[in-house]
Amino acid sequence: MAESALIEERLGAATRAERILAEVLAGVLHVGRVPLDSHFFDELGADSLVMAHFCARVRKRGDLPPVSMKDVYAHPTIRSLAAAMADAAPAAAKSPTAGALELPTPTSAREHVLCGALQALFYLGYSYLGVLAAIEGYRWLVAGAEGVERVLRLVLFGGAAFLVVCAVPIAAKWLLVGRWRPQQIRLWSLGYVRFWVVKALIWSNPGVHLFIGSPLYGLYLRALGAKIGPRVVILSRRIPVCTDLLTIGAGTVIRRESSFLGYRAQAGRIEIGPVTLGRDVYVGEMAVLDIDTSMGDGAQLGHTSTLLSGQAVPAGERWHGSPAQRTETDYARVAPARCGRLRRTAYAALTLIGILFLCAPLLEWGLGLLFLEVSSLVEAVDPSVQSGTGALAVRGVLIEALAFSAVLFFGAVLVGVLAVGLVPRALSVFIKPDTVYPLYGFRYAVHRVIAGLGRLRFFAVLFGDSSYIVHFLTWVGYRLSPVVQTGSNFGSEVKTSTPFLTSVGSGTMVADGLNMINDEVSSTSFRVSRTAIGPRNFVGNYVTYPTGGRTADNCLLAIKVMIPLDGKIREGVGLLGSPPFEIPRSVERDSRFDHLRTGEALRRGLAAKNRFNLRTIGIFLFTRWLGVFLIVLIDLAAVELFYDVLAHAVMAALFALSAAVAAVYYALVERGCEMLAPPPPAICSIYDPGFWWVERVWKLHPISFLHIFDGTPFKSVIWRLMGVRIGRRVFDDGVHISEPTLTTVGDECVLNHESKIQCDSQEDGTYKSGQTTLGAGCTIGVGAFVHYGVRMGDGSVLAADSFLMKGEEVPPRAHWAGNPARGG
Repeated sequence: MAESALIEERLGAATRAERILAEVLAGVLHVGRVPLDSHFFDELGADSLVMAHFCARVRKRGDLPPVSMKDVYAHPTIRSLAAAMADAAPAAAKSPTAGALELPTPTSAREHVLCGALQALFYLGYSYLGVLAAIEGYRWLVAGAEGVERVLRLVLFGGAAFLVVCAVPIAAKWLLVGRWRPQQIRLWSLGYVRFWVVKALIWSNPGVHLFIGSPLYGLYLRALGAKIGPRVVILSRRIPVCTDLLTIGAGTVIRRESSFLGYRAQAGRIEIGPVTLGRDVYVGEMAVLDIDTSMGDGAQLGHTSTLLSGQAVPAGERWHGSPAQRTETDYARVAPARCGRLRRTAYAALTLIGILFLCAPLLEWGLGLLFLEVSSLVEAVDPSVQSGTGALAVRGVLIEALAFSAVLFFGAVLVGVLAVGLVPRALSVFIKPDTVYPLYGFRYAVHRVIAGLGRLRFFAVLFGDSSYIVHFLTWVGYRLSPVVQTGSNFGSEVKTSTPFLTSVGSGTMVADGLNMINDEVSSTSFRVSRTAIGPRNFVGNYVTYPTGGRTADNCLLAIKVMIPLDGKIREGVGLLGSPPFEIPRSVERDSRFDHLRTGEALRRGLAAKNRFNLRTIGIFLFTRWLGVFLIVLIDLAAVELFYDVLAHAVMAALFALSAAVAAVYYALVERGCEMLAPPPPAICSIYDPGFWWVERVWKLHPISFLHIFDGTPFKSVIWRLMGVRIGRRVFDDGVHISEPTLTTVGDECVLNHESKIQCDSQEDGTYKSGQTTLGAGCTIGVGAFVHYGVRMGDGSVLAADSFLMKGEEVPPRAHWAGNPARGG
């Protein structure tokens, strides 16, 4: 009797839910009624944006359990969705409720201003000391020497300068902080200033980036206080800051682009906590480890996966997903090899010798020689530039800056194009596919060179979103033929670790951020293998595609999707989320411009787009060169005009000013193009001129120079210059905003490192955009992605590495997490 009563109760609840859900969906679709068994996408013509609005309206009612986009895809009819909600309701009632969010830590306008002033003073002071040390060191070691002695002294000077630059962050960390401990630091306070100084010095240190992937990196982290075991391999370029709380056991492998910073920003404060990894742990590509996370001995965390605060992977278990959950997939797939202590020591020593006595001196010598040759050429053309004073001296500096910046910039572009095509071709003969090699040998060094060239960003930005990217990638070594040219085959960010083992099938289109993984690494060995994406795919933003990915023809790989490595081969479907689940390959809204992708319409549209993209490439090169010219001009003026007039102070001020001027210049360049361009269209074909203007703005985005201001009040000023409607005391630790004019950020929001707000999307030849609004006090976690048409209520939080889909509405004070994100 009790069981029958329960069944009747559930049926009644399901019937009531069906009626309410049908009414809500009919209102969203603007139709009279919705059949209970009609498929949302295939029969009713809905898409993910429409269904996101549907989910938001259901959540606002309060008389039904909340519905997520994952629920909609899993149960794509009113009847099946209502039944699933009825089944889930009892379980939800028994589950513990999510803990309340901590109250935000109030920030002070006075502290905000004081923090900015102290950060600017530090920047100027550090520049002054750097200029003073460089001038006096050069005078002492190099000036006056000639011939072989000068070369040797130059080598000594370059090596000593490199060691000093590496030692400064270590000394600053121990002097200003001592040992990190779990704590909370109020944003913009004096405690935060100390935190920022240490972080800025560690992240700006060029030496640490050269150490990554070698045994030297573990030694460097130990010097900063981390507990690093032997045989640890760290390939990630996201450098941890709170190192005393970082523990990594022997034999652990951390792949590229993984994040384990040891801190996060949230609700007006910096929160610092431990990250603990046992022995023989494997952390996959693009994984994120939040604070207060741990992994036991032999544990694995897969690619595109996240451990949120408080999660712990037991010893020997394999987890993946965002947030991570248990899986049977094995991510450590390469056999070990003999790699002893002597091999590691020799590789570390050779790396250090190469940096100290080859790379640093050659860079300094090369720039000096280039400047002397350019100066000699300028003097030969116009002798008055070297002997003049006053206006003639200024004219001479201007001419030298023009000549030197042009030779430096365009020469580097030409050399770079040749290097990325020729060097991997020459070196690839030393590495055979599917062969296991030991780490830290000649072949490993060769592989690192090839991988470094294959991941250069400049040329992908230069040629991306145009027909010319196909020719560039073919030159680099990608296998793309037969190519179906669309004019947007690849976006502005595409990288691989082995170009000659990378294949993308015919008719496939790729958005920004594709990361092809050809190499597999253990603590003692590595192997390279072919990685292939099938034909007629669409690959969304920031997809990491590993060797052995189980997808084939005609797939939609959504934003930040985890590519499955086991199970059936997916074909003719879409994949979304981490771990992935199937969604429709396409919807009606995305096919409305298909007639422009064939025949004569395609020919005309593609030709017009190519002409426009040539102008885009020209503008990109010109504006980038002009930025280099401004930097060179200011630095030359510091050296040649003010060397004997308050030399140290003026030179330091001008050197510091050059970076700030470049950042403001690039921001104004983008803003100028935005003012000339029409507003981004809500939806259009990629052959619509409105979309071409959007692509131009993408190319001109000053990402590298913006990071100079991360964690400072000045970052908000730069965003305002670019068109973002941004509130007071916003903390930005390195967010990327693709469409500034479509983005609104409320007062005291917190935007974490590597987070993204992308107010547009391009799928299968259709471009879409929409306003995204963050209310006051919102937090976007480390590596999280916010799509277009999103509204986040005041005080809401999006957890680390989450994907907030287009059209979602997050209630005030809510905590959402996951890929795709949902309320907790």
